Amino acid sequence: MSHWPTELRLSRDRRTLHVAFEDGASFALPAELLRVESPSAEVQGHHPSQKTIVPGKAAVEILTVEPVGHYAVRLGFDDMHETGIYAWDYLRELGEQGEEKMRAYVAALAEKGLSRDRR
Repeated sequence: MSHWPTELRLSRDRRTLHVAFEDGASFALPAELLRVESPSAEVQGHHPSQKTIVPGKAAVEILTVEPVGHYAVRLGFDDMHETGIYAWDYLRELGEQGEEKMRAYVAALAEKGLSRDRR
């Protein structure tokens, strides 16, 4: 692990996880991004070709942030998804590449005729 957090803070509206790292980098990670890019096998599969595109998460909220050892957190969302374990390096990756990942996610939804909104 090369990135160590100095702060993890959930916003009052539960839609943003703020993460700061010891090198001064900090990110405001939207709950939607964290949910649709969950590192869980349910979302990522066991191979890149198995990744699931999860629709309807624009308004998802983070309910719980639980430490997992000294290397990660488990996030629980209001749609009852709670199997993703977010290592510090993965949170950093989402911070650095979040906009790109969201663009790819929105494009994948459009390709499948799906929406970010709940229906």
